[in-house]
Amino acid sequence: MKTFVLAATTAAALSGCATVTKGTSEDVQFTSTPSGLKVETSNGMHCTTPCILRIERKQKFVATFRQGNATRTINVSTQVRETGGAALAGNILAGGVIGIGIDAATGSSLDHIPNPVHADFSKPQSAQINAAEFVRLENEKRSKSGS
Repeated sequence: MKTFVLAATTAAALSGCATVTKGTSEDVQFTSTPSGLKVETSNGMHCTTPCILRIERKQKFVATFRQGNATRTINVSTQVRETGGAALAGNILAGGVIGIGIDAATGSSLDHIPNPVHADFSKPQSAQINAAEFVRLENEKRSKSGS
């Protein structure tokens, strides 16, 4: 009976592989040109650049930077991190469906994009890099390095 309880406890502990290894929140860095600007997020957090906020991995948000009356807004999204496949494989081997469910529910296999979040007040709002543009640029880099 003790062996069964120990095995069940071990399986439960390993069941959320990414949850265990990466956690359910992530440090998101905020920078700006010029520095020293206030940034507010749509999830109610704020700081002065350069700064770092710890944000739940599954939480998408909008960051609004302010310089006087001017603002720059940047959409921050989430995507499965490159190492998400390894966590999935670990779940299949050790935790099974329960581990996959835990990681999906907690968002632990996600990363925020872009990170760092940067607002450049020397450029117009349309030139700010949001999540979609960040992914496009990252894909371009990968395709160039793989050629």
